[in-house]
Amino acid sequence: MLGVVNEKALRELGWSRICSELEARARTPMGRERSRSRMPYEDPDVARRQLRLVEEARLLRRHERELPLADAADVRPSLGRAAREGTLEGAELMQVARLIRAGDSARRFCFSQADRAPLHFERAQELSELLPLAQELERAFDPGGKLLDTASALLGELRERARGLHRAVKQRLEEMLKDEKIVAMLRDTYYSVRGDRYVLPVRAEHRSHLPGIVHNASNSGQTLFVEPQTLVELGNQLTIAEAGALEEEQRILHELSGAVGRRAPALEHDVEVLAVLDEAAAGGRLADDLDAGAPELGGDRFELRGARHPLLVLQRKPGSVVANDIALPVPAQALIVSGPNAGGKTVTITAVGLCALMARAGLPIPAEAGSRMPLYRTVYTAIGDEGDLARDLSTFTAHLSALKSILEAAGPGTLALIDEIAADTDPREGAAIAVAALEKLVAAGAEVLITTHLEELKALALADRRFAPASVGFDVERLAPTYRLRLGEVGASSAIEIARRVGLPEDVCARAREILGGGASAVSQAVERLEKERAEAARARAELLAAREELERERGALQRERERLRELERQTRAGARSELIDDLQKKRAEVSALIAQLQAAPAMAQAVEVQRAIEGAAAAEQREQARGEGPEVLAEAALAPGARVKHLRLGTEGVVLEVQEGSATVQMGALRSKVPVQDLVPIGRAVRQAGFRKSKAERMERAEQARAAAVQVRIPMVDVRGMRVDEALRAVELELDRATRAGEERVHVLHGHGSGALKAAVREHLQRSPYVGRARPGEQHEGGDGMTVVELA
Repeated sequence: MLGVVNEKALRELGWSRICSELEARARTPMGRERSRSRMPYEDPDVARRQLRLVEEARLLRRHERELPLADAADVRPSLGRAAREGTLEGAELMQVARLIRAGDSARRFCFSQADRAPLHFERAQELSELLPLAQELERAFDPGGKLLDTASALLGELRERARGLHRAVKQRLEEMLKDEKIVAMLRDTYYSVRGDRYVLPVRAEHRSHLPGIVHNASNSGQTLFVEPQTLVELGNQLTIAEAGALEEEQRILHELSGAVGRRAPALEHDVEVLAVLDEAAAGGRLADDLDAGAPELGGDRFELRGARHPLLVLQRKPGSVVANDIALPVPAQALIVSGPNAGGKTVTITAVGLCALMARAGLPIPAEAGSRMPLYRTVYTAIGDEGDLARDLSTFTAHLSALKSILEAAGPGTLALIDEIAADTDPREGAAIAVAALEKLVAAGAEVLITTHLEELKALALADRRFAPASVGFDVERLAPTYRLRLGEVGASSAIEIARRVGLPEDVCARAREILGGGASAVSQAVERLEKERAEAARARAELLAAREELERERGALQRERERLRELERQTRAGARSELIDDLQKKRAEVSALIAQLQAAPAMAQAVEVQRAIEGAAAAEQREQARGEGPEVLAEAALAPGARVKHLRLGTEGVVLEVQEGSATVQMGALRSKVPVQDLVPIGRAVRQAGFRKSKAERMERAEQARAAAVQVRIPMVDVRGMRVDEALRAVELELDRATRAGEERVHVLHGHGSGALKAAVREHLQRSPYVGRARPGEQHEGGDGMTVVELA
């Protein structure tokens, strides 16, 4: 178990402000009460569990899930009265109903988020299930807490009777106000209510003229408020009815209060559970506002990464507070922080102390992930001690009193924070007291953080391994603190520069430097040199970083240009590929059109027609080629019998037999023909004079050459004979898919006769297929009933 943190440490570290910030983020009265009185836990397990609960609330918030607690009220005072058999008012009972509803909503919400928030789920299991009681209360009251007529049959009857009597009395009064004799006796023409009785404002002098009961009079006594005698009986009946209704209301309230009182312990526990959940949600909101992280709790020394003072973060924007790494290195037990005034020394040690308290209270701390914070047994402080004239204490003696208390109580597992230790006295004597006190604290096992300007303590931090130095930065060029903490270094106080910065006269500052002269200590001189060297190193580092950033920018630009060129190459290739695909698709469409044309036309006639066209085109090409390659066409005079010539249109060779005007008789094999001279060209080789009779082999070869090529007309067919039904249907479907993609119009399915089962299955399948426009049995020349002809859709 951990110890109690003393009130002085809580006050000096500003713990009450953390509680106030936590309270402001709670949503229920009981949650605000818990937050306001939040204290560091004495049980480490409770602190760890509470920290996990807060982190679960943050996770739910990141997933836009908020615990539904808006209507939950702190009804513990009412529950206490109900448990003692007291009667609650309607508004109090409705608050109880709303609490039950809020508990049920929270229970269902936590159950739905059990995977994300197991601790919330565990706490929600403690909430009672009292919805029937809430429903009973809601049936009895309206939202404002007034009993409804339906709360009981008797109440409804009594209230209805009272309303009827009210109407009757008002009706009689309205009639009386229309009577001129009565109106003459009245101060004014109206009626009112005095003591739950209806009355008229009668002039005092007419008291005897209007019988009735006087219930009140004006201050002057000139007006009497009289209940007319004729209304007394109705008024009595009204009073009785209203008294009965009031008695019934009290009975119902008492009965419902008893039902609540019997469940008071469970409801009080529900209030506590909802308060805990609301407090955890408030802790999550505070942690998000602080940009805080959950530290690792435990260990024997703290290590804070990117730590910021919580109160500074809350009063400024989170990004405007300088974050520092603060740690106590091994084997040191004390961290001695030096540096200029107003540089952040006190902020540094109080930030550590406040983070230690937040960790013990189960709250995330404003530091980065990976930070570690021990659960200190307690925290002692001596920060900002002021004199007390009533106790005859000066500032120094007040500081020594606080130091005395720390020396007496500190021990293992404690954290001591001392600001400007032993500073308000002679520096040499103060340094001696400070060194002795630090040695005693370290020997006792405490961890210590102090701030100082004393040269002896700076030297101690450099010379003794039990003490570690740290300093807050100072910009020698701007003469201003940087608020950056540097571990392992000592810092100069820079008092004269700070004095000049805050406006001390320049001549005073100059005289101070003159007086100081060479009297500065060796430590001060070394620190001053170190500050200058550090400034030069910082400038060099800044230039190196700038060069590196420029190099990174250039590298990024080159990378972007490389990516742009790659993208351009990819787009170019994609465009070329797209054009190639378009061309292929056009060619494929042309081929498909030709195939469709062949399939649509009479096959043989079309084929012969095409063949003739091809042969004619080939002959014309040969004639043109011959004209281009051969000599000029000879004139008629150049032709003589026996000349060797070639017929340009027929492509055959022959011998001139006779020449006439414009034509020549030519022997071409067994054919003798009269040919125009312009169709003949001379040739140089000898032409064999064929006789009228050819050998059988020559005649067969000539006939084979003259025969037209066979026309190939393919009709797609799939043969499924011998297959099982499932195999056959799969084969048919594949062929239909291929034929459809190829642009074919029909497919023949050969299934044979057999038992008829395969044929029936195939034809039934074809009737359902989306590929099929029509399916019919084959004609006799197509294979008969053993073939099914499929016309594609």
